[in-house]
Amino acid sequence: MSTKQENIFLFVPNLIGYARILLAFVSMYFMPTNYKIACTCYVVSALLDAFDGHAARLFKQSTKFGAILDQLTDRCGTLSLCIALSNFYPKYMFLFQLSCVIDISCHWIYLHSSILQGKTTHKFVDMSENPIMRYYYTSKPILFFMCFGNELFFASLYLAHFVTGPIIAGHGLFKLLCLISTPVMIVKTGISLLHCYIASINISIIDVNERKEKK
Repeated sequence: MSTKQENIFLFVPNLIGYARILLAFVSMYFMPTNYKIACTCYVVSALLDAFDGHAARLFKQSTKFGAILDQLTDRCGTLSLCIALSNFYPKYMFLFQLSCVIDISCHWIYLHSSILQGKTTHKFVDMSENPIMRYYYTSKPILFFMCFGNELFFASLYLAHFVTGPIIAGHGLFKLLCLISTPVMIVKTGISLLHCYIASINISIIDVNERKEKK
């Protein structure tokens, strides 16, 4: 008697992922014209990022497809916001471009190195051996703080283009939030570059060992 095959595309966390994509598209459409709708959809999409992980564990529906879908939604959401910011702050376009390149390329190579490592038995460089990276990966409050701070930087910079907000210490609220979250954004960018560096080393280890095996 055959068992019915599971349809991972209809798993609860993946359905949440589709909702995130829809919200991201709505946010992208309204970014140039309506900051209230754009920001609301962007924030809700980001918050759902936490719920799909809980749903995956609750229903035991963790999948590689869901993990990749989650990563792509995050990267594309930040990319779309940086494109909008490049139009609002053309003087800093290069920095926004650089941010997008670092974010996407570092996550891409790290994801692929992780996949390749799973297919081999070689000794790789483990970032968890570094105390800073170990806390980054094992402490949910620290990880949340870093991700939240990074998103806060871009979101507050976006809102500062449209509204000042309450005046605090001589600065508008959103400008102040942008200034406060800048160090977090810089540190997270540095961590992304570290991801890229370690992933490159691990891929080179795979290349060297594969070349040895062919000889």
